[in-house]
Amino acid sequence: MLRTPDSTDTSTDVAAPADDRETGPADGGRPAPILAQRGLFFGPSGKAPEDLYSVVEMGTARRRRHRIDLSPGSRVHTNTYFGRFHATYWQRWTPVTEVEVEAVVTGSGRVRLMASDTNKVWRVAAVADVEDVVEQKVRFVAPIDRFLDGGGMWLELTTEIDGMSVSDVRWSVVAVRPVPRTDLVICTYNRVDDCLNTLQSLADDPGALALVGTVEVVDQGSDPLESRERFLDVAAALGEHLRYVRQPNLGGAGGFTRGLFDATAGAPEEQSDILLMDDDVMLEPEIVVRLTSFAASTATPMIIGGQMLNLLHPGHLHVSAERADPEKLVNGLEIAGALREAYLLGLDERNLPINQERRVDAEYNGWWSCLIPAAIVREIGYPLPVFFQWDDVEYGYRARAHGFPTVTLPGAGVWHADFGWKDWDEWHRYFNLRNALIMAALHTDFSTKRVITRVGHLLSTYLIAMHYGLTATLLQAVEDFLDGPEILDDGSVAAAAEIRRIRAAYPETIVHPMSEMSDDFRDLQIVRAANEPGNLWLTFAKRAAYHVLGRAPHGTGTVAAGDAHWWHVSLFDRAVVTDMGETGVRIRQRDPERVKTLAKRGLVAMRRLRSEGPAVAQRYRDDMGRLTSRANWARLYGVDE
Repeated sequence: MLRTPDSTDTSTDVAAPADDRETGPADGGRPAPILAQRGLFFGPSGKAPEDLYSVVEMGTARRRRHRIDLSPGSRVHTNTYFGRFHATYWQRWTPVTEVEVEAVVTGSGRVRLMASDTNKVWRVAAVADVEDVVEQKVRFVAPIDRFLDGGGMWLELTTEIDGMSVSDVRWSVVAVRPVPRTDLVICTYNRVDDCLNTLQSLADDPGALALVGTVEVVDQGSDPLESRERFLDVAAALGEHLRYVRQPNLGGAGGFTRGLFDATAGAPEEQSDILLMDDDVMLEPEIVVRLTSFAASTATPMIIGGQMLNLLHPGHLHVSAERADPEKLVNGLEIAGALREAYLLGLDERNLPINQERRVDAEYNGWWSCLIPAAIVREIGYPLPVFFQWDDVEYGYRARAHGFPTVTLPGAGVWHADFGWKDWDEWHRYFNLRNALIMAALHTDFSTKRVITRVGHLLSTYLIAMHYGLTATLLQAVEDFLDGPEILDDGSVAAAAEIRRIRAAYPETIVHPMSEMSDDFRDLQIVRAANEPGNLWLTFAKRAAYHVLGRAPHGTGTVAAGDAHWWHVSLFDRAVVTDMGETGVRIRQRDPERVKTLAKRGLVAMRRLRSEGPAVAQRYRDDMGRLTSRANWARLYGVDE
């Protein structure tokens, strides 16, 4: 039998009783602990892989949300995505010097508090042996040191000839200031079931719900939540927390900003921090605990972002931390050293769990889940009225320019629709391109050489791959950007309608069910792509020559979504390309006349970028204050202040 010490308290001081704890420093006394995270052994539903929470390495165990029951001869660890305490982020971004871990234990066994070094080498931080105990509290206090570049903490549970149960695990830290009120804001548009599921998940977790003030739902859809009977049940479960707002569709930027707008009304002491949340996520309510506690523990205000796990492939992390390159019109680039599309349930080459061990510093965070302090809104203003796409990126970089960093916190995540299963050839690509140009105007020197090089590359590859509607989308984005900041005066509502109208003239933008294809099956054989060419410029010249001469190595053929590179699709006269969502196909057909028309229009747009670009960029900078002001958003919302 494991040796049992006289006490399971490994600290040198005495903890205050749990019931006496506050959520901030006690007046005139010792600062009180706050809950930093809960120790969870199972997800909010069976759709979440349980090994993201706890791993049964040996023997058997019954895993539940807040409790685990180990059979004799078993070993369980929480060195997992949701199970770790990411000490490296706490040491870098907060003045917190120690963490307290408590658990309620019944039975016999050993509880270890483990820690890792920057390179995943583990060490034992503390240990407690128990024998025949009934609901005994085990308590560790460990310093948050030696984690500056990386590392974290977790629990390891082992049994021998008897079983053991562990429950109610709490990781607590001493608050540096009172925990501010936080309002949760969900923007939704015709995703009724998804949004109601998200709200229900929050209502089903009273511990997380108690940490937020208002749960504001900004409904911009034509199919409103309140039209469903289920909405009444969810509203009743949320009670006084719920605030339901309906408004015209101003995109994600307009929906999320409404939440920021409402939470920051009145005097500073009346305002709330804001936790933004997408409507179509599978919610892990624990994210509320972790983001709010971290935000309350930082020495100065900063944006605290949650991470995105892939909904279709729930064991995969999208990216640990992101950056953007606006002059190349791209965002979502990983920071050096960050995990990207990582399989969190696997093991690395040393047979160790795949975690974000080394700390990586983000430059912005997506608004699938992101906490923004009211103090930052007061300092830098509200988001741009760009409808959607790049609004979160721009806001993160604007905060950064004012001295407010963004932290993307590992272990705080929600499941969101996989980006890799979304096709670029959609109307929203207009906003991605136009808003990237606006971002470049505001936050770079706006190198016309870099911007034109990128636009020219996209234009040429789109044309040669028979992406005519996408080419028109690109050109409309460039032309509208050059019209100046006035295009944002209506919140981009007109632009959203216009780009749909424009794209409707291009047949290859439509997704067809495969069952509608009337071709002979012999003409729809799959043609796989070869390896990427070694010299892309030479390959492009060859493909362009094929188009000019009217030649095509393949007449008609089917191209898988993963093979739809420009240098492969350009080999066809007619390509039946699988949509990235794999729900249907798009038919791309060579059209020399459209190529000429769009190419000429593209040359004009690039000449305008060169001659007018710098002055237009300055106009956006000059108008930034007006566009992001409370008064401008009040006008868009029709609110009389």
